[in-house]
Amino acid sequence: MKDRRPFEVIESRQMDHLRVFHDVARSLTSSLELEEILGAIMNKMAQFFGPERWSLLMVDEKAGELYYAIAVAENAESLKGLRVPLGEGVAGWVAATGNPLVVPDVALDAHWSAFANKHPDLKIKSIACVPVKSGNTTLGVIQLLNSKLDLMSEYSISFLRILCDYAAIAIQNARSMTLIQELTITDDVTGLFNARHLYTMLEEQVAKRGAFSLMFVDLDYFKSVNDTHGHLVGSRLLAEIGGLMKRSLGPNNAAFRYGGDEFVALLPGMGKAAATGTTMALSDDLRAARFLEGAGLSLSVSGSFGLATYPEDGDTVATILRSADTMMYEAKVTRDNVAVAGRGLVGRPHAARTGSGSRQAVGEIYAGREALPRDR
Repeated sequence: MKDRRPFEVIESRQMDHLRVFHDVARSLTSSLELEEILGAIMNKMAQFFGPERWSLLMVDEKAGELYYAIAVAENAESLKGLRVPLGEGVAGWVAATGNPLVVPDVALDAHWSAFANKHPDLKIKSIACVPVKSGNTTLGVIQLLNSKLDLMSEYSISFLRILCDYAAIAIQNARSMTLIQELTITDDVTGLFNARHLYTMLEEQVAKRGAFSLMFVDLDYFKSVNDTHGHLVGSRLLAEIGGLMKRSLGPNNAAFRYGGDEFVALLPGMGKAAATGTTMALSDDLRAARFLEGAGLSLSVSGSFGLATYPEDGDTVATILRSADTMMYEAKVTRDNVAVAGRGLVGRPHAARTGSGSRQAVGEIYAGREALPRDR
């Protein structure tokens, strides 16, 4: 009986581990929600090791910092938004080095004893902090403070590392899914949303029944670029125009490449007056910009803009699209203009926009600069 009891204890511990692995694996295969999966992993970890405080911190590579993704502690709310520079503190050291840190009793470790004394509010008695890694890249760290470290045998630490591997799989799966979703809604030439995503967002906006405006843009004489400089230059020009639209419209509005040299902007919550101002501003920004200067071209571009507002100009996806498109074609009659549903052409006269001789009209050659010729 004396020989059998240790075996039974070990077997029981292993069965507990297997149950944890089973539950975590089931979470990985039953959900694509990162927060849900990581929550399940961390809860299982907490049940086994019984820490007083525990957290999962994720690496922000661009900022060189860690941020709290999950935290369970007395001061958990205050940790939200808190960032830890890589290399600082327990979690920062583990993230920077990629090495696990297990200190059963900080009082017996000179370095971490000094750290604990500097941060009495943390009440640190023991530390278990393990990196969450994918290959050689540290994605984050799992930190357990004041755990049942009598369980921290080599076997238990291996168990902790396996749970970290599960967390890494969940994070990588979520990132891959996010990338796939981004690719399915993104135009690969301009980096803007694609037409498929436009219809999705329009359906969402119409379902909300709130006001919004829709802007159509057709670049004037764009065919000349492809004919003169080739399609590769044309694609680079479209990409730069996409970037300009993002900057000009701001983060609250969405820009799309509709096809060819046509673009669309969705202006949520924006009535006709405000949307007209935004459209005029984008038109001016487009005309003022010079494109492909890095390629030694410095091209000048203008566009024909059409604007419609929901619900007065169309109360369905199809009708609001048709209204904005119709206005764009009205603006194309004169080119370099803006037409608004219910108001017609609202663009300023060309002479006013180009200046009285101080700057030449689009289609002429600037001193050292090339503009799009008017041959389309």
